[in-house]
Amino acid sequence: MKQLDKISGGKKSPKRKLKKDDITVVDTKAAKKAVVATALGNAMEWFDFGIYSYLAVTIGKVFFSETAGSLQLVFSFATFAVAFLVRPIGGMFFGMLGDKLGRKKILTITLVLMSFSTLCMGLIPSYAKIGNLAPILLLLARLVQGFSAGGEYSGAMTFIAESSPDKKRGFFSSGLEVGTLVGYIGGSAIVTILSYTLGPDKMLDWGWRIPFFIAAPMGLIGLYLRNNLEETPVFEAMNEGKDKEKEKGLIKKIFVYHWPQLLKGIVLVLFFNVVDYMLLSYMPSYLNVVLGYGETVGLLFILIIMFIMIPIVLFMGYISDRVGNKRIILSGLIGIVILSIPAFKMIGSGSYTTVFFGLMILAILLATFEATMPSMLPSLFFTEVRYVALAVTFNISVSLFGGTTPLVMAWLIKVTGNPMVPAYYIMAACLIGILTMIFVKETTGKALRGSAPAVEEKHEIADILENPQEAIWWKDEKITIDEKIADSDNEK
Repeated sequence: MKQLDKISGGKKSPKRKLKKDDITVVDTKAAKKAVVATALGNAMEWFDFGIYSYLAVTIGKVFFSETAGSLQLVFSFATFAVAFLVRPIGGMFFGMLGDKLGRKKILTITLVLMSFSTLCMGLIPSYAKIGNLAPILLLLARLVQGFSAGGEYSGAMTFIAESSPDKKRGFFSSGLEVGTLVGYIGGSAIVTILSYTLGPDKMLDWGWRIPFFIAAPMGLIGLYLRNNLEETPVFEAMNEGKDKEKEKGLIKKIFVYHWPQLLKGIVLVLFFNVVDYMLLSYMPSYLNVVLGYGETVGLLFILIIMFIMIPIVLFMGYISDRVGNKRIILSGLIGIVILSIPAFKMIGSGSYTTVFFGLMILAILLATFEATMPSMLPSLFFTEVRYVALAVTFNISVSLFGGTTPLVMAWLIKVTGNPMVPAYYIMAACLIGILTMIFVKETTGKALRGSAPAVEEKHEIADILENPQEAIWWKDEKITIDEKIADSDNEK
């Protein structure tokens, strides 16, 4: 594959037509392997999220035993929340390296760091044994987790999108969110089983460490799978004859020349993560504390919901390749605006059957985002800045809006006394999303920005060459950005 700057016909490059050799024929087996390897890393991130959330009370007792009972949980969750503060920093760091050195190398590094830091959490002695050093080490482990997670998810999205044929990008990319669900289910289920079999005393003494130890074999399996991956063909094509001068000031260029796409991406991540964290993270507490259902009821409901969501997400990803990401996302946004109030009324009805169906409404609507975002978000950015731009976009938004959703909900309900606040909150987020989607270009089935088309079969090449202008749909946008950069460099 040739360097695509020449195809775009910018100021400094002679214009030439799209040729047969420019088009990538994707190895479907390799693409499926990439989905499994990257989804495993995402599963591990959410495995950690699940075990920490379910062990929050125990962790508070182990590491903050000198603190009063209610404050133990506060400190435990505060330590967990710290990871969100460093995610944008980790995203920028690993994103820049990913755009310079390659997606595969960085994804391997982030997975090793995540598994190592999670394992270390299970090895840290309790407060009773080493005093204040225990919570300090816990905090350091969480910081490493957050730092590595900042480059993990955005890198995984980038890798799958760049490894997939254009016409199946939605379905392949939806596998990433299946990893999210599997990781959370696995973490939550393991903690629940251990708590039931060991009892509270053994769990507090040593049982809580077991889920963290599982991170080690998971990390080794992920390391093996990722080491055996090939670099994405899109990155390799861009890397041929790459001008190293263009890599300088990458972060500045993203904010100066790619800011419209950054803003769109931040809003997309905003409504996606507000709904995601609302249902999968905050809902068990909402069912228990606000609505008065038993603690195990909320946890069991969400576990069942996540199991059911797995095939729905894959199906939505499959459908998105046929009708377009934009239509699927808009249907989910409009559905939430219309159905959130009825769904939350059902959740508060007191009937377990009705509660379940209320949760299922929200789960199906969330699945429209989980199935499409991993393929839509990478398509916002050009290849040479995709990893870092996506990392900045995703981590800033998830830190500001996603991770804060449970805290904001708890505060708003306390202030207003209105249990319907969560419905209004996700409706507001989705109304913003509807307005933003007007300005988002449909790219389903098309080449990624900055890349030539990627096909599954050789016979598709002839059809593409019949309409090369449509194939390189991003050409004019790229020329405009290159001209702005050239003008800025000339002024200097």
